Amino acid sequence: MTPPDESERPSGWTEALAAASGLAGVWELDAEPGEFEPEAPPVAVEPPPVRLFPKAVAEPVEAPPTPLQIIEAMLFIGGPPLTPTTACAAIRGLTEETFRELVDELAKMYRRQNRPYAVQSRDAGWILALRDQYRGIREKLYGGPKETRLPQPSIDVLSLIAYRQPIAKAELDTTRGADCGAVLRQLVRLGLVACNRGDGGYATTPRFLDIFGLRSLDDLPRLADGGL
Repeated sequence: MTPPDESERPSGWTEALAAASGLAGVWELDAEPGEFEPEAPPVAVEPPPVRLFPKAVAEPVEAPPTPLQIIEAMLFIGGPPLTPTTACAAIRGLTEETFRELVDELAKMYRRQNRPYAVQSRDAGWILALRDQYRGIREKLYGGPKETRLPQPSIDVLSLIAYRQPIAKAELDTTRGADCGAVLRQLVRLGLVACNRGDGGYATTPRFLDIFGLRSLDDLPRLADGGL
């Protein structure tokens, strides 16, 4: 094989490479000039910065409850009738006149919306109670009140308490001419009366009003002789 012309031999580093491979003078490079020129180095692209702590999204600030909403919540909680004194002590700046206006507004709103419950006045206060046409639903869920036939002595003591409350046990004993301790314990156990530990006087409970279908003690039948 005829060695390539000197002008065709690779020069520089290509000649050294050819000599090291043992192919010096016996191979040719068929590529066109410039075909294997190195490409331009890629442009480095910096990655976006990593945020260790994401930017917090501001949550909308909830407005504080209005006096009307607070009164509605207090009625919803239940318990003893909500009186103006109790409400005014819980809500700063509330007056008894404003309280009565808000209760009236709440009652009207329930009527307009045809709610199954209503605001009812009871014992110088107000409660939230089911309307009469919905009481059957409560009885289906939890059962109706168990009937308990009270003996005549219990009915007499309960009547005395209802019309003269709060009344002490000593006055009941004197009026009845007998010890009423056993009867009082029965009435307390049935949830019809309760004893005020402050003055020891007995009074009827909201359960008494519910069982006898009374909105307040003002609905008690009037006595012909003016008292017991």
